[in-house]
Amino acid sequence: MRMRCSLLRIYTGFDGAFLMENTNSKEQFDFFAYIGRMKYIVRWGLMRNTNSENIQEHSLQVAILAHALAVIHNKLCGREELSPDRACVYAIFHDAGEIITGDLPTPVKYYNPLIKENYQAIEDVAKEKLLSMLPEEMGKVYRPILFYEQEDVKYYPIVKAADKLSAYIKCVEEVKAGNREFVKAMESTLEALQALELPEVSHFMSHYIEAYNKTLDEMN
Repeated sequence: MRMRCSLLRIYTGFDGAFLMENTNSKEQFDFFAYIGRMKYIVRWGLMRNTNSENIQEHSLQVAILAHALAVIHNKLCGREELSPDRACVYAIFHDAGEIITGDLPTPVKYYNPLIKENYQAIEDVAKEKLLSMLPEEMGKVYRPILFYEQEDVKYYPIVKAADKLSAYIKCVEEVKAGNREFVKAMESTLEALQALELPEVSHFMSHYIEAYNKTLDEMN
């Protein structure tokens, strides 16, 4: 138990004492049940989808991509600047606020700076609401995860790029399935990815993205 608590302290700054002191408590908290409702929030609400996507599925893909981009980043710069594991965790929770707000379509969210700013404020309120569903000591662990873009800013470009990559892959898969509804979205998302000018994104696009156009039989 002592070793497990030490590892917990290293990774989260939380030593587990609160849990040990409250093993007899019957108080219940709603945070994780709420997080489980990610699967009910559907993305791409303005578009006709061949295959619908919810934010739980999206968040898993973003986590996979963020991990990969952090690994590529470290390989390209020749040192461990980023923790792929931490990037992965941030990505898992990056859309958690949408459990409460719902997914606002990109054309609406970025229609003008005022909408973007106000929606960001709404998302912050939603994340505070989620944190209120945890005991205080657990909230201290999850606050920097839910607000990673403010608390650990160096990971924001990686998670944002992974988010865009996931959207691009969705567009590629829809167009591959014959759904022209996503053609323009695919073009604009590609432009947004290129505008990031991140070497790790360029590397991923050069070596991994074409596989998403393949059928199962075409993959090795």
